[in-house]
This record gives sequence, structure tokens and C-alpha cells, in this order.
Amino acid sequence: MSERWDPDAFRTRVDGVLRNFLDEEGRLLVAVDDALAPVAEQLRTSAGHGKRLRAAFCYWGWRATGQPESDALVRAAASMELVHAAAIVHDDLIDDSRLRHGLPTAHVALEAVLVRDGRHEAHTAARSLAMLVGDHLMALAGRLFTTSGLPAAYLARARDLWAALARELIAGECLEILHTGGRPDTDTSLKVVRYKTAKYTVEHPLLIGGMLGGAAPALRDTFRNYGLPLGEAFQLRDDLLGLFGDRERTGKSGLDDVRGHRPTALLAETWKAADDSQRGWLRGLLGRGDLDGTHLRDVRRLMLELKAPQRIERMIAARVERATRALDAGGTPPHARRALRELALHATDRTH
Repeated sequence: MSERWDPDAFRTRVDGVLRNFLDEEGRLLVAVDDALAPVAEQLRTSAGHGKRLRAAFCYWGWRATGQPESDALVRAAASMELVHAAAIVHDDLIDDSRLRHGLPTAHVALEAVLVRDGRHEAHTAARSLAMLVGDHLMALAGRLFTTSGLPAAYLARARDLWAALARELIAGECLEILHTGGRPDTDTSLKVVRYKTAKYTVEHPLLIGGMLGGAAPALRDTFRNYGLPLGEAFQLRDDLLGLFGDRERTGKSGLDDVRGHRPTALLAETWKAADDSQRGWLRGLLGRGDLDGTHLRDVRRLMLELKAPQRIERMIAARVERATRALDAGGTPPHARRALRELALHATDRTH
């Protein structure tokens, strides 16, 4: 059994699985009607980016059980990236985000095609098409998983976890919608983080890989104790980068969370530390669609003055420490422990 972990080579393998799978699905769609070509293209584009962290966590959940290298497992792990692609398409649609990875989001790209073709009410039609692209990506994730080539008995072990992944991902997205525009609160924000992103990014892929490999209860507990805090740290880092990152590197607009008045922990920590005057100023910005670079600089300045980013950094560090400490529990083989420590840093110590 190889113990060497090459993240770049693994990412290339996952990219290849997804490219071949979605190319074939695109051909099947276009065979129905040539008009579906833009939809097929968005299936491919929406899943064409990322560090493939979710697939990597699934892979190491499998390897930690003592299972060998497996092409079938890599296909099953790649399905986690289709879950992510579906979530991103829906999230961008809900938030009306314009950019993702420096490219137009699915609904924006589809609208451009429809406008070019002279379609009436292109905006509404493009949003509807994007919703269906996201739905189809989620369905395709299930198909790639079940046709991965793993034995049916192995796949059955993870059936309940798949249901939990979908349920909790939807619950988190719904909670974010329900709390958007409300009074900023750190506990509420962390609950949204936990269910919208943290669980499906680390905990569920890791547990699914472990269940496929027949993980013992003690190892599953280790995965949970590692996965949840690390997933929260991942999203807290993402929120920081969303506002303080370089747009050229993040590929996103730094003002999206402020324009959307979203329940981020960064905003909640800022609000908690602000005085009445500062809260009044913030209240006047939240939810506005006409914000520009000057507003972004002013928001950043206030957050730094109130030391909100520093508190988020401490939250991240505490969660990464808790996650990596969990790996010291019995049952995690040394090669898996090394890889999962490396993945913890890769997921949270990043610039974009």
C-alpha cells in the first residue's frame, strides 16, 4: 500500500474523472436538443474549479481504514465535488453573485448567452436555467457515487450519510436565507457556517470515505472530532478572504457579504464590538446595492479598528488545533494522520 500523498496528482485524477463524466453527460443533453448546449457547458464549467478538498477528505477517510489505493474510490470521492458544484450554483443564484473563480457565475453566463440570442426576459430565464443546472449537478453526484465501481455492500454503508449530507446542506442554506438581513449574532453565524459549509466540506466526505472502507466506531468518532471544527475553520477563513482578500486572487467581489447583509461571523464580531455610532454607520451600508471601493476600504478600516479579523483568526486557530489534536486518538494510521494534518493546513492557511 502506497503511503505517499501527492495532492497535485490527486487533484489531476479527480479533474479527469469529472471532466470525462460531465463531457459524456453534456453529450447526452445535447443529443436531446442542440439548444441545451449552454446548459451542458455550465455543468462542466461549474465543476471545473477548486482544490478538490472534499474529494481528498473522502479519499483519506477510506485510506485511514486500511483500504488500498482504488480508482473506484477516487470516482466515488469525485462525487463530493459535484455536491460542492451544485451548492455553489445555488448559492450564487440565491446571493445574486456575479463572479466565482474570476468567471461569471452560472446564471450570469447563461443570461449572456440568452441576451446574445435575443431571448425575451433573459434574466428570469437564465436564473431558472441555473437553478436546474444546480439541481442536475446534485443528481449527477449521486449517480457518479453509485456507479463508481465500488461493491454495492460498501456503498450501502454510506447511504444514511448521503441523506444527512443533503439534508444538512439544505438546512444550512435555508438558515442563511432566514437570518440574512437580521441582527448580526456570532452564535447564529456559526450555526449557519456549521450546516451550510462545514459539514459537507470536511466531516461528511471524511465519514463517507470511512464508512465505505468499514471504519470502526472509534475511528468515526475521530473523524467527527476532526471534521467539524476544521470545516468551521475553513468557512471562517473563506469569510475573511471574501472581505479582505485580493479580488484578483479570490475571484469574488469583496462587498458581496455586505451588500447581501449576510450572517457572517466576521460581521457579527464587528457588530458586537462596535459602539452605537459605528453600528448606525454599518446599518446604513448593509444591504445596499450601490457600494463601491471606497465603502469597502471604510468597512475594512472599521473591522480592523475593532479587531474583528483578529478574533476570527483566533477562532480559526483554535478550531484547527482542536481538529489536529483529534487525530492523536487511537485508530488513525500514521500515513493518514500525516495527510489529514497537511489537509488541515491546506484548507485553512490559504490566500484564495
